[in-house]
Amino acid sequence: MKLAVAVQRYGADFNGGAELHARYIAERLARHAEVEVVTTCARDYVTWRNELPAGTETINGVPVRRFAVDRERDPLDFGRHSHRVFEHPHSITDEFAWLDSEGPASRALIEYLATPGKFDFVILFSYRYYHAYHAARRIAAKAILVPTAERDEVIGLSIFGPVFRGVRGIMYNSYEERAMIQTASGNHDVPGVVVGVGSEVPAAADPQRFREKFRMDRPFALYIGRIDENKGCKELFAYFSRYAATFPRGLDLVMIGRAIIPVPDHPRIHHLGFLDDRDKFDALAASDALIMPSYFESLSMVALEAWGMGKPVLANGRCDVLKGQCIRSGAGLYYETYEEFAETLYALESRGPIHARLGRNGREYFRVNYDWPVIERKYLDMLEQLRAAPARGAIEPMPGWMARRRADLPPARAVLAGIPAGAVVPQHA
Repeated sequence: MKLAVAVQRYGADFNGGAELHARYIAERLARHAEVEVVTTCARDYVTWRNELPAGTETINGVPVRRFAVDRERDPLDFGRHSHRVFEHPHSITDEFAWLDSEGPASRALIEYLATPGKFDFVILFSYRYYHAYHAARRIAAKAILVPTAERDEVIGLSIFGPVFRGVRGIMYNSYEERAMIQTASGNHDVPGVVVGVGSEVPAAADPQRFREKFRMDRPFALYIGRIDENKGCKELFAYFSRYAATFPRGLDLVMIGRAIIPVPDHPRIHHLGFLDDRDKFDALAASDALIMPSYFESLSMVALEAWGMGKPVLANGRCDVLKGQCIRSGAGLYYETYEEFAETLYALESRGPIHARLGRNGREYFRVNYDWPVIERKYLDMLEQLRAAPARGAIEPMPGWMARRRADLPPARAVLAGIPAGAVVPQHA
């Protein structure tokens, strides 16, 4: 079987998000099929500037083919289009203008994916980007979508409904993501499965090595990821500062990742910058708990890693996916106010009565749902199911010229507000 994994950017040094998700899936499926990654020359997700050479290379044994981005993204232009379609009545033409400004636009990449007989299936990450949308429309009969959809205004844009209804199959990250997409698009008859992604959790890590290397002699909670307001870090800093003043003997806060916003100069907040995997997993092993303050996630890989290592998670309860994962796993707590943050963080200290039980629950939840053999089996079963079934009908045609220009679509934010929110706890999670 010949598979393409198409993603907006790709590299061994992209350590999070859809890019890492795509790399893990490509490398695992390469054990069972002929896999090629198809991506752009971009490194920077803000501008999509061409920084990597076009052509082919091999990363961790998987061939990677890069295509130049046709034009860089202008953040101001993208912001104007976003304001238009998210906040005001607008047209389909306005939504296409938003998609073009979102990028990364590479017509050569789309043409390559559409080469007749080249691939049996094309696995597309992530739904909101130019390459995934246009490839899905062009080769719907071969397209398997990994949406990585978060609960934000993009899900309210009308152009994505035909894609969700027209692709061959969908690999969802969570029950919350599936419920949101099915409500928004009515794609209940499209083959799909909640699968998520595994992680390269080491068999053993060295907490003492981490403490000695970074001179950490106090117990701490850990944050891993981009330090950004959109990830809830501004609120985290405010909440933790109040917590530190109230609990002078409580946990410190260790931050791992690139800082987009300033990290407070606080004696109990330690920013270590970007760390390699060895240091990251040693930090998890040394920590009392992982904090996930993000408002928007389709799946938290670092939360899964924490559970795989037997560490409890404290999550922002306003993120449906994180809240749902905490409930389904029985391995995390969640907060929506400062008072809940302080009490739950206090409860998760390693000397507390529930820490060990949550840790055990997390390890079992990871083993049953996210161990790599489980993830691989779900992908392979879906591929075999789709190979055995006849291709679906053609994707819905574009509306006519006049219809595309009629400004009668509601603001995407209003559409999002009409989609029920909340954690999903299926009978067979």
